[in-house]
Amino acid sequence: MFRLLVLGSVFCIVFGQKPHPCESPKQFEGRFNVFDPDKHVYVIGRMFYDDTGRRFREIEEVDIRGGRDYYDRLYLHNLNLEYSLNLKTRKCNVTTLTRPFVPMAVPLDARYLTSVTIGASGLPDEHLSLHIFDGKTKEGNPYFIHVTAEACLPTQVFFESPQTGRIQRNIYDVTLGLRDPDAFIPPRECVTV
Repeated sequence: MFRLLVLGSVFCIVFGQKPHPCESPKQFEGRFNVFDPDKHVYVIGRMFYDDTGRRFREIEEVDIRGGRDYYDRLYLHNLNLEYSLNLKTRKCNVTTLTRPFVPMAVPLDARYLTSVTIGASGLPDEHLSLHIFDGKTKEGNPYFIHVTAEACLPTQVFFESPQTGRIQRNIYDVTLGLRDPDAFIPPRECVTV
């Protein structure tokens, strides 16, 4: 009987250590890169994220088959509007959003896949522990998300939908909160008087 009790306790401890979906920060800013091998597109840039207001902004450098362009893109899902300013020509397009809001967070129904350590786990400050989750959105679109084990900060988000195609976004140099109070104000070239 004692062995059964000990075995049951060990099982509960091991099973209880399996990571569950965590709560990611609602607002942050940072840097990112995206690579789409099918379209030969590489993007690097700065991003601003607001989960509460369903707003997202990216200031990006886009390399398409060796040609470079620069954009300031603002996605206001709360208003169903997209602002896309070409920073070279200063031409702005304002359109209705067709792409879904992709939360940079672990959904509550996400499935835990595994935990990994990037770097050398035996050395101080030379590693990062991540948890990897996957699932499907309510529309049935697949996603994977890698988050830091401690703060649940997203480091990589993979998402696929008919509107966006496959997107793998790597996120780094993250700062919690939003330092720029004007991060979600459309560029002046996009505002008609």
